[in-house]
Amino acid sequence: MQPVNIKERVILGIDPGTAVMGYGIIKETGPKVELISLGVVKMEHLDDQALKLQRIFEKTLSLIDQYNPDCMALEAPFYGKNIQVMLKLGRAQGVAMAAGLSRNLTITEYAPRKIKQSITGNGNATKEQVSAMLQTLLKFVETPQFLDATDGLAVAVCHAFQRISTKSGSGKKKAYTGWDAFVKDNNSRVATPAPTKKS
Repeated sequence: MQPVNIKERVILGIDPGTAVMGYGIIKETGPKVELISLGVVKMEHLDDQALKLQRIFEKTLSLIDQYNPDCMALEAPFYGKNIQVMLKLGRAQGVAMAAGLSRNLTITEYAPRKIKQSITGNGNATKEQVSAMLQTLLKFVETPQFLDATDGLAVAVCHAFQRISTKSGSGKKKAYTGWDAFVKDNNSRVATPAPTKKS
């Protein structure tokens, strides 16, 4: 029987993009996190930028209405040299954000480096490394067609870790510097992958 004070929270994570949008939905129950769904929304076939933004808005609303998340987490656009790419990503993020706001969700943004650091302990981790760690943490084996799906999932898990990693059993807040430190104090909560050889 679960203690009455354990709260459940459903988190929708989105990695906005104008070619492919990745999303992941998780349920957080106390310190436990489980996968509900993940996937991608493809928009390469749409030439019109406005139609792509409409598709992002409509799909985000559809996910919210289907899974009733308590909050939304978004990956913030990275800072690159190509202004046009940044502008397109910013629009995609803004439209997804507007969809969440229209359903009164609280929204949090995370920088790509922060997400990678939270999931793998390395802010420079590759998409493949993030995906592999998520499969270990959430115990799913199917490989998504696009790594954008696990990117969206990573945003949701990163958001969950922000609350989990700042609490200890005594109710006092405790900050962790990365995934390794969290695992060290919470071994019973996670399955740690075997170390891999560096090539």
